[in-house]
Amino acid sequence: MALKYRKRVVLAKVESSYGVDVSPVGTNAILARNLTITPMAGETVKRGLIKPTLGNEPEIHVGTHVSVGIDVEFAGAGAAGGVPGWGVLLQGCGFSETVSAGVDCHYKPVSSGEKSLTIHFHLDGQKHALVGCRGSVKLSVDTKKAPGLEFTFLGLWVDPASVADPTPDFSAFQTPVPVSNVTTPTLDIHGYSAVAYALDIDMGIKVVHQDLINYAGVDILDRAPSGSLKIQAPPLSSKNFFAIAKAETTGTLAFEHGTASGNIVRIDCPKVQLLKPAYGDQDGATTLTLGLSLMATDTGDDDITITSK
Repeated sequence: MALKYRKRVVLAKVESSYGVDVSPVGTNAILARNLTITPMAGETVKRGLIKPTLGNEPEIHVGTHVSVGIDVEFAGAGAAGGVPGWGVLLQGCGFSETVSAGVDCHYKPVSSGEKSLTIHFHLDGQKHALVGCRGSVKLSVDTKKAPGLEFTFLGLWVDPASVADPTPDFSAFQTPVPVSNVTTPTLDIHGYSAVAYALDIDMGIKVVHQDLINYAGVDILDRAPSGSLKIQAPPLSSKNFFAIAKAETTGTLAFEHGTASGNIVRIDCPKVQLLKPAYGDQDGATTLTLGLSLMATDTGDDDITITSK
């Protein structure tokens, strides 16, 4: 009987010690809208043996590890100050988590002490466990759709096994609302409330799997957050984004989605440079797409703040 690809469950939990499986259970389930796995990532190397006949030769697997893609809806935690279901995934992407009880939960990037995750990927009775996982994340916002977070993780190899699938508990995930004039009260760029179509942010985290003498792990070695914002082009007399870009001026970016307490998410970037504004067309309206370079202030590690409240 064929394995049913629809029957996939993914669990994720922060590790106490790097690379040691913390045995996530059903309450650690991630409600994904897209879920993929490369169960045997890495390279193969030909041995280069010299023989008197033609044909293939055995290859050696090197740097074998596992990669997983997890896309989730970007919605709140259900209560102000609650921890959103996707928060554990952000911690695996080099973010700190700060909970203010009854108020909010926010995430900021760090430059050291990045946490790691154990991820269990279940496929109709087959379990692929990844330990020591770290990854990167992208934010995608588009009108008439629910905003999403797209995660990619690398993890250390563990032999797969046939086990019973867990029963997932998705209660940490809330039903999102689509992006609209009513449900998305804030999108400001450099102090201008833009009529916007789409916002994309890529944290650009450099994640490297290393299998060396006396060390095997997945490390975060750098980040270079960037993005793009597509808006209706304003008259130059109202906001001259070309002059701002030419002068290499930096400014803030603020995005807030949701209006009900417990299902509000927010993005704040304190220092954003605009790159190469370009005209376009959307249903006959002139658009302007702004390239974004997200930078930290002098205090560091505040390139972006992601908040659930």
